[in-house]
Amino acid sequence: MLDRPIAEVLNHRPCPSLPGDTPVREAARMMKEHQTGAVLVVNGHDALLGICSERDIVSRVVAEARDPGRVKVQEVMTTGPESLSEDKPFSHALHLMYEGRFRHVPVVDAQGHAVGILSPRDALQCDAREFEQQMVNREEITVIL
Repeated sequence: MLDRPIAEVLNHRPCPSLPGDTPVREAARMMKEHQTGAVLVVNGHDALLGICSERDIVSRVVAEARDPGRVKVQEVMTTGPESLSEDKPFSHALHLMYEGRFRHVPVVDAQGHAVGILSPRDALQCDAREFEQQMVNREEITVIL
């Protein structure tokens, strides 16, 4: 599981991204729609500019009583986030999250275009699939015996 390439873990799922001039309310709506805790902020060519997380919204908008319909994502996003290329092993993403003390890692292709975002949930989903397969294998062995 940990040696799998990041591209395989992403499995072609949509990349939640938006331009920096998007209102924070729209970013929060997108997070809800994609069931993720962050969205990537990109320019017109899908180059990664930053990441906007739930934590950014809570600490820089809600806690300061700012209007999420008026505040733009570029005002509250984390700029220059560490990112990984999609050919790296998934273990690199988990290590980066642990060392950097953050929960989301942007994934970019060879040209620097945003292609996805990883979170600890991805590790749990991999573990769940592996566990499910082990249970199926045990059931098949039980039938044979």
